[in-house]
Amino acid sequence: MVLEWTCPGLSSPLRPICDLRVLDHFIKEAWDAEAAMRACKEDCSIATNVSVPLSRVDFDVWEAMNIVEQAQEVQSGLHVLNEAISSLQISNQTEVLQSHIDACIRNIANIRQVLRSLSIPEYVPLTSSEEDKEMQKVSSISELFQVHINFLRGKVRLLLANAPACQQGVS
Repeated sequence: MVLEWTCPGLSSPLRPICDLRVLDHFIKEAWDAEAAMRACKEDCSIATNVSVPLSRVDFDVWEAMNIVEQAQEVQSGLHVLNEAISSLQISNQTEVLQSHIDACIRNIANIRQVLRSLSIPEYVPLTSSEEDKEMQKVSSISELFQVHINFLRGKVRLLLANAPACQQGVS
């Protein structure tokens, strides 16, 4: 089986990524994007309100959830954030704004890869009524990136910090 991993074209198993400094890097990039959005006014407006996940964490509710439920909440939130940020690519944006949008989309993909390395279940779409209760609307790009930051600092950090693969002494 080990020989199969060394064959070209076959992917090797992912090593768990338990170091929260990896997440800190993504949070810093999200902070940079949000700061850039605060600095620009007219070029950073959104034509219509955008749905984003709730970023606030009710710790009693969170701790009562099992890892699969927590993973579903994080994965669905990342999916919604990715959709919201990707929708900004359609509009005419400045080069600087576009670079921040592209970086955030890449970071979400990288965070999903980190979650995959920890054997966190993939995103499974919820029914729209389930999704709606976990959503809020934002009216500016700055607000969107602020939610992105808070989501990473809150629910994503909690999930990564308590991932079973990281509790077994694997680093």
